[in-house]
Amino acid sequence: MGRRLLIALACVAWMHCAWADLPAAIRQIKPAVVAVGTYQPTRSPAFRFLGTGFAVADGLTIATNAHVLPDVLDTDKLESLAIVVPLGDRINVRRVEKLRTDPDHDVAVLRIAAGAPLPTLTLAEGPTEEGESVAFTGFPIGSALGLRPVTHRGIISAITPISIPRGNARELNARQIHRLANSAFSVYQLDATAYPGNSGSPMFDPETGQVIGIVNMVFVKETKEDVLSKPSGISYAIPVRYLRSLVDKR
Repeated sequence: MGRRLLIALACVAWMHCAWADLPAAIRQIKPAVVAVGTYQPTRSPAFRFLGTGFAVADGLTIATNAHVLPDVLDTDKLESLAIVVPLGDRINVRRVEKLRTDPDHDVAVLRIAAGAPLPTLTLAEGPTEEGESVAFTGFPIGSALGLRPVTHRGIISAITPISIPRGNARELNARQIHRLANSAFSVYQLDATAYPGNSGSPMFDPETGQVIGIVNMVFVKETKEDVLSKPSGISYAIPVRYLRSLVDKR
């Protein structure tokens, strides 16, 4: 019994240490997190939420998932890419432009068209291991409850190979299937619950606040409509090295 008690106390102590710095990390992360979508002045609401993003590099560069971005914009009706910066009870809409995308690894970077830079997040260097504690901040259900960043936590439960298709299954041909079979790369499988609006959320080390991945997918147990009512608790994130390559590309 004594040994079991010691093991239990050690586990509690480990969990406390793992999450002790999370409140400070969240204070560091939230000012850099933005909502990504499109803006059309004649539409109601004018801003249409598509996913989450976060500021990196010079504060005018926004990282997100490639799949968050729309294929086309209705420029005839003045629709443009935009981000929303939450400011307490207010929001600040800022126009952005697509800078670079990497659809194979589902990452993209945008550029804020004008104005002051945002607070930025640091991209981690070095490998991340299975079992490490992580957290991610974003907008899990979009603007349904207001654009206020929400943080979830979990661990990296596995590092597993995956291949990201473009379009949908009806568009696949023999050449594309062969490419998918030979283009798998490792992603982080998370023991954490993410939702569609979390796409593009920074996944970070709760001790340092450094970004180690970008949330991009959630495992759906039944149908897409069940994601909110029956979350699987299994999510995926793209390693940050693919984002760093895109940010540093000239």
